[in-house]
Amino acid sequence: SLRKLGGVPLLTGLLSGFQRLRSMGKMCDVVLEVGDVSFPCHRALLASSSDYFWALFGESTAESRASTICLLALTPQGLEAILDFLYSGWLSLSHSTIPDVLEAARYLQVDPAVSICQQFMTDGLNTENCCSYANLAERHGLSDAFEAANQTIARVMRNLLRESRDDLLNLNIQSLLAVFDTDEIPGVKEVELIKLALDWLEANGPLPLLKSNLLLSHLRFGLVTTSDLTTLSKSHCAMTSPLIRSQVTRALEYHRLGSAQPINQSKQSTLRASPNRVLLVGAGFSAEGPEQQLLTFDPRIRKFSPLGCTLPLRLRNSCLCSLGGFLFVLGGEEMENENEEPKKSVSVATSNQVWRYDPRFDCWEQGESMLESRAQFTCCVVEDLIYIVGGQNTNPITAERTSVASVEFYDIATGKWRKGPTMPRPLYGHAATVLDNSVYVSGGVSDNPRRASMSIARFSHRLAAAHGYIYSLLGKYEPFCDIERYDSESDHWTRLKPLFTGSFNYGMVPTASGNLLLFGGTRWNDGQQVNVKSVLEYDTKKDCWKEIGQLPRPLTGIECTLLPLVKKVSSTLRLQNRLFSILWGFKRLNSALKTHYCF
Repeated sequence: SLRKLGGVPLLTGLLSGFQRLRSMGKMCDVVLEVGDVSFPCHRALLASSSDYFWALFGESTAESRASTICLLALTPQGLEAILDFLYSGWLSLSHSTIPDVLEAARYLQVDPAVSICQQFMTDGLNTENCCSYANLAERHGLSDAFEAANQTIARVMRNLLRESRDDLLNLNIQSLLAVFDTDEIPGVKEVELIKLALDWLEANGPLPLLKSNLLLSHLRFGLVTTSDLTTLSKSHCAMTSPLIRSQVTRALEYHRLGSAQPINQSKQSTLRASPNRVLLVGAGFSAEGPEQQLLTFDPRIRKFSPLGCTLPLRLRNSCLCSLGGFLFVLGGEEMENENEEPKKSVSVATSNQVWRYDPRFDCWEQGESMLESRAQFTCCVVEDLIYIVGGQNTNPITAERTSVASVEFYDIATGKWRKGPTMPRPLYGHAATVLDNSVYVSGGVSDNPRRASMSIARFSHRLAAAHGYIYSLLGKYEPFCDIERYDSESDHWTRLKPLFTGSFNYGMVPTASGNLLLFGGTRWNDGQQVNVKSVLEYDTKKDCWKEIGQLPRPLTGIECTLLPLVKKVSSTLRLQNRLFSILWGFKRLNSALKTHYCF
């Protein structure tokens, strides 16, 4: 940029002088011709600005003495834009002219103009032009614009499949491969991507078997139902190659694994979704009124959204965990409305039921029940096993509650529950977490601890492991707001910075970074229990708290876990995309409007 060079008046005046001479047709010593259009120019300026012209006007070339030079590879529009740029430092671009301008800039080796074209494409990507820009960037080797265009295609694929399918069918194969290799394609089912690939092969074929296999092998057949896989396998000859047939066979075998699916994940069955979505289960306006609706929280954008599939039962004091991209909801107390009044509910009995949620197909499946019915217990995942520790069960006849010391574990590989080592005493309202493949249990009603005691007696609290430590957070009826950290090597607890205010029945989950997120809960205010909406984050490295958001409404009794989930495309986003398309249409109608970049 002239401004980056300090805005030297001499350079500005020099370019302005050449521009005036060119506009007047004076002192021009060469004419560039494209078709029947002529452009009088000055050799000195062209040679000093372009490697192509520097070589063309060399002493050993015939063009060094020619008065007219024909540039058959370019268009008048493209050459005019580049000449204007060389003479003025300004490059005029629009969506319709950039192919010709970029072709001229690349052919004439005007690298600054190429960079400006790439920046123009990257800045202006949208649903209307992402496919054409991807093709343009791939043709001219513009890596930054190519990557940005492919990312945009993946992000707006849902709209492209509905409104601009022809653009996708004209897409270059490298872009299609990059999109199919993307881990997030919001709102698009895998079967739609497979149909797109087969249509693309039909429109651009016949292709060598190697390219066809390469394209289809980037798709994830494990995310497609058995019936759809069978239908697709018969729809196109490309699906019958040995390589693709073997991948389809592996996908069918994966679907037959049943309970062992979580420990047999591969890229073919990995959901195209964010790995760090928080799932909130069992929340409600009161601890006695849990809801079947599930909420998701995206820590990146700090937004909540409802999950499309609801919990099969209304459960309180259950446990949940995630394994292999599946959600497990275990035990708890099943709640039913009393006298059909939704605001009044009663606990029927403690449950031993196990429900598994598969986000690939947005469905619930009932698994093998636990050996015992439990509520207010804990569960932990250690390698391929789900451990269940302690809790309470309720006699269905006398409604008497009994604490248990039993431990059981679920073997994912066999789909069976087995008894584990019994705890020294019955325990409920405790917390547990995993550190170095060992299960640590704290609090509850037991007064016979096996390791160093916490400095505060806790009940119905939370434990989390992060950065090699165990963190203990608030439980019910605590007079303080302190949290503590346990060092397993020194067998010692340390008090840390307390919460802003005391609360209980909140949801807690450790993030991938090691920070802890707390959702909602209940606190005491003037002798009354009040539910809260706050979402808090605790930085375990800096020992500090901050509020990062608000729940959609006050909720309590929340259980949380991290689970890969497909990002839903909301109606608001669809409306925004539609408005953007209308605005873009008006922009195209105004053909005289152009964007100028200064060099």
